[in-house]
Amino acid sequence: MFLILFFQRRLEFDKDLSKDEKESQRNPLKSRVLVLNQSYEPISICSAKKALLLLLTTKAELVEKKDGFVLHSVRSDFPLPSIIRLSRFINIPRKRIELSRKNILRRDGYRCQYCGTYSTNLTVDHIIPKSRGGSDTWENLVAACISCNNKKGNRTPEEAGMKLINKPRKPNHIIFIKSFVGNAIDENWKPYLFVD
Repeated sequence: MFLILFFQRRLEFDKDLSKDEKESQRNPLKSRVLVLNQSYEPISICSAKKALLLLLTTKAELVEKKDGFVLHSVRSDFPLPSIIRLSRFINIPRKRIELSRKNILRRDGYRCQYCGTYSTNLTVDHIIPKSRGGSDTWENLVAACISCNNKKGNRTPEEAGMKLINKPRKPNHIIFIKSFVGNAIDENWKPYLFVD
């Protein structure tokens, strides 16, 4: 009887968790850890296993730990990291973020920039149409649903009586870290990723 109740409660608990959270509950070493440069700038995300190796070899230091998780060895206990900071500054040359349909949609969060609907079936719209001299740049391309793109047609948003939700701009790597993490962002990470 006790085992049945335990498994029933465990299943109810699992319903409330995202896929990543369930995986980290089953295997804490697969949970995600935010990696900061020595200057506290976010540079990547790694597994807890990799983060522990960096901590044990003194190549990184613990900034934040995951509450309630401790890894035990024969002689020591280790808190499961949530955020680590590298011991030495790593000069990472900023890769140019490629201008592509996929990256435009990721930058805009898969949200139509005219009506605000979320979808995976979006198009890319030129704010200033190509026929009027509009170019393929980060500042001139936005995600748009098919109906808004058709409504706007070969006009500017002002001529079509449509407003942009966000002013488009060239993204940085932090935007793509946020999109990789998704909605299941660790509360400890928010100050480092500039999230409200």
